[in-house]
Amino acid sequence: MKFIQSRDNALFKQLRKLAESGRERRKAGLTLLDGVHLVQAYEDAFGRLDTLIVAESAASGEVADYAAGREVVVLADALMRDLGLVDTPSGLLAMAPIPAAREGFRPDRDAILLDGVQDPGNLGTLLRTAAAAGIRQAVLSPGCASAWAPKVLRAGQGAHFALDIHEDVDLLATMAGYAGTTAVTCLDGATSLYAAAWSGPVAWVFGAEGQGVSQPLIEAARLRIRIPMPGAVESLNVAAAAAVCLFEAVRRRLA
Repeated sequence: MKFIQSRDNALFKQLRKLAESGRERRKAGLTLLDGVHLVQAYEDAFGRLDTLIVAESAASGEVADYAAGREVVVLADALMRDLGLVDTPSGLLAMAPIPAAREGFRPDRDAILLDGVQDPGNLGTLLRTAAAAGIRQAVLSPGCASAWAPKVLRAGQGAHFALDIHEDVDLLATMAGYAGTTAVTCLDGATSLYAAAWSGPVAWVFGAEGQGVSQPLIEAARLRIRIPMPGAVESLNVAAAAAVCLFEAVRRRLA
């Protein structure tokens, strides 16, 4: 067992780079997993990780139980906080190889297409919602947050490992080659979600928190959908809107 309490330690410097820089994560092909649930979900999908990083104060409880019998590096609590991965660190970290997509994008299968979603919490929740709804592929435009950023992974709670995630993709080209229905949420010229008709696979397009889906993508979509909202609000958070749409599709298939 190794104990790290210096900011000059090489491993701590590497952890900090991975925590702070998408470029460093891409260069190293590594990301950071925070929490027992996320580490376990990764290991269930891809196999056992070599080393676990445990906070000094996590000497008992769930973290200690999970790390028992494993190769462990103990990190001083102050250093764990300095990484700034999440607001409330769990006390357990792991460096993990970023998984490659299992296969290329399939234009004959359901998908979510994300246009400039920059908030890590929203992006992780969107991926989690898609996986829960049975979707297995997610396509992200260049303007999206990094799917493999620690905060996005934390919000996804393991959903990443059930998805093929394609980043920095031209969504217009993806929509042009899609074999099923491309559906976008918007207001102008849109049909109620509950009255809209579609069949076969659907690629659902969801946009950035403030701006929504960009106009070229709206114009390229084969189906424009609005979510009826009889209450005193005009719009939904993008993750909430996606949940409504994706589980309406689930409801129809189960009916």
